[in-house]
Amino acid sequence: MDFGFSEEQEMLRKSARDFLANESPMTYVRRMMEEDRGFTDAQWRKMAELGWMGLILPERYGGAGLDFVDMVVVLEEMGRVVLPGPFFSTAVLGGVALLEGGSEAQKQAYLPKLAAGQLRATLAQLEPNARWDAEGIELEARKDGGGYRLSGTKLFVPDAHTAELLIVAGREPASTGADGVTLFLVDAGAPGITITLLKTMDQTRKLCEVTLADVRVPADRVLGAPGAGWKLLERVVDRGKVGLCAEMCGGAQKVLEMSVDYAKVREQFGRPIGSFQAIQHKCANMLVEVESSKSATYYAAWAVANDVPEAPLAAAMAKAYCSDAYRHTAGEGIQIHGGIGFTWEHDMHIYFKRAKSSEVTFGDATWNREIVAQLIGL
Repeated sequence: MDFGFSEEQEMLRKSARDFLANESPMTYVRRMMEEDRGFTDAQWRKMAELGWMGLILPERYGGAGLDFVDMVVVLEEMGRVVLPGPFFSTAVLGGVALLEGGSEAQKQAYLPKLAAGQLRATLAQLEPNARWDAEGIELEARKDGGGYRLSGTKLFVPDAHTAELLIVAGREPASTGADGVTLFLVDAGAPGITITLLKTMDQTRKLCEVTLADVRVPADRVLGAPGAGWKLLERVVDRGKVGLCAEMCGGAQKVLEMSVDYAKVREQFGRPIGSFQAIQHKCANMLVEVESSKSATYYAAWAVANDVPEAPLAAAMAKAYCSDAYRHTAGEGIQIHGGIGFTWEHDMHIYFKRAKSSEVTFGDATWNREIVAQLIGL
């Protein structure tokens, strides 16, 4: 059995790396960190023209008809350059949610626009209670005539300030647990919605607070079955975890390469620091973490792409491992660089901050290990 990538996937990787090297150098990343919007329309259009927005969408909706393994290839390259902008929130979270739970009418209405780069979407799940489980969904979704009224607050919603469509998780009054959770398609500019850009550590990924005050949502904007949205949300989050792990693999690989290159040229006591055993051990351990992260992520990508029963387990295992591995690798990279690694001028801190933000998104390692334990019956 061949566990490697196909020739077409390797070509996709090369084209992605070449494009991102030209379109997203660190000078661009730093400029977007300083700007509230966080990306440019020109770059967004170019990615849409490459077909990346609709990479995993069926051809009948304007997509490329590829699977999640192909998406992981592209996301890994994006992680290498710490790509800013709403690609992940739109193409992964928004695209998967619509594809997995949308009615045919909803798919026809939104997916062609998303694939063409004409629609940006995001997922609003986390709330001030900071819980990733079903009980964490507290936003009230009460029935009102033929539709719903949504009231509550969502925190750390990626790229909500530039999205046209919010996929909001709400709960029917008096419901508990997974029962009563519903996903809604909400226009970002609807009356009653307030979106506030947050100042966070990782400015390459913009996060927002979204407040909904009695927001009216028609019944045809329900995503999936009313009251049964938690299962759908779990599927979306599993794929989000795998996509995020791919980004973390790319970032960790780049940190390792930067550290090894620096260890070869930085001299101390008249010899390169890479000749010292302590530095060699750090680099060797980083390599093990990077390669192990890739193994876990690639398997999880295959699992979700083929919708196998162990896909939730594979996604949780990958997220648990990659969360720790990327953070540790980025920290070791700073240590290897020494004093310069702590400076604003060096790029290492940008990778470390992305590692920290990715670590807690969709739950940190501890949370995902708990999911693993539950799934295997411990």
